[in-house]
Amino acid sequence: MTTAVPVTDTAAAPTSPARPASRRWPARVLVVAAALWLAFTAAHLALSGRWWLWLAVDAVPPLAFLLVPVALAVGAALSALLSRARVGGAAGAPVSRDHTGGGALRRARRAVALLVAAALLLGAGQSGINVRRWQGGDGAAPADALRVFAWNTGYWDEGGETEALYRVLRDADADLYLLQEYWYEKTAGPTAATLDRLRAEFPGFQVVVAGELVTVSRLPVLRQVPLEAVGLPPEIAAAGDEWRYKTLRTDLDVGGGRVLSVYNLHLPVQLSPEHGLLDADFYRILRRQHAQREPQWRALARDVRSNPHPVLVAGDLNTSPAMGDLGKLPDGLRDASYAMPALYPASWAESPGWPRWWRLDWALVSPQVRVHSYRFGAAGGVSDHRPQELLVSLAER
Repeated sequence: MTTAVPVTDTAAAPTSPARPASRRWPARVLVVAAALWLAFTAAHLALSGRWWLWLAVDAVPPLAFLLVPVALAVGAALSALLSRARVGGAAGAPVSRDHTGGGALRRARRAVALLVAAALLLGAGQSGINVRRWQGGDGAAPADALRVFAWNTGYWDEGGETEALYRVLRDADADLYLLQEYWYEKTAGPTAATLDRLRAEFPGFQVVVAGELVTVSRLPVLRQVPLEAVGLPPEIAAAGDEWRYKTLRTDLDVGGGRVLSVYNLHLPVQLSPEHGLLDADFYRILRRQHAQREPQWRALARDVRSNPHPVLVAGDLNTSPAMGDLGKLPDGLRDASYAMPALYPASWAESPGWPRWWRLDWALVSPQVRVHSYRFGAAGGVSDHRPQELLVSLAER
């Protein structure tokens, strides 16, 4: 007696609907993430430097404008590979496109690619990548080139850092020092003796001080003036020179009847990391700092615009490459980073526990100034800012 064996029609067996859905959801998540990042990038370009509240968002590391779109593109590519691997690893029977959702997956990947490309196109200029590093500066320096050292000292030598501070300054062996934060954060000082020590360390140099700004020059100083920022909040203007003056201009005699105007500046920081986003003081400080920064930007632009001399602007701008505030710099100045070999220049933070993701310190020059080399040096454990070291000269007339 023969027993009939039932035959299973494998071709007609339905495919579980859960599988295509599980393959589609990562692609959908990537589409949503790419759309949100593109919207954020567009909003950042529209609002940064224009709305005081956006100063909080400006703290995002500039490299994010490159890394996030790249990560989304990689995620879309991996999603495609995993989807093919699952389909290829099935039981060998043909799988219908309708069941796998292959068309929907392809459409999602194309959408991610377009959104990522648009975000990169909009945000690449905010990434902080030094695309001009290949220029190599303005060639070999002449014998009379000026060695410039610009540095936020981190509240000078407060906390027993005196010898370390002067070691960094001496090792720089510069012709011109543009120093910021000549004041103490938690104790009284610096004192007159502090300034005497500075002069003793640099015999033959002229020392010019305005508030927290110190310019030390081997070249003769023809004129010195701290810039008056019109429109400061009354309580800031009355708080003292450390708050009132954030830019110190000195006109230097570089020989041959030529003058170089040097602007030593330190713009107010935009936010306070000591307060969280749920703290009302965070937003109060944010708005107050914006009210301090704007008049200082205007004062710098106004003075540079009316200045007939070649110009060097250097210091701590508390402004990253991602911030729209860079658009408030005076017209005609160019970033000296074309003479810097670093692909991603970062000057902050030079402190344990903080990543070095931001460039807050800048050097800019007018067309008459040539930059032969530019780099960020070592802070010697004194400051959380790396010093700027430049070699500059004036173009032949």
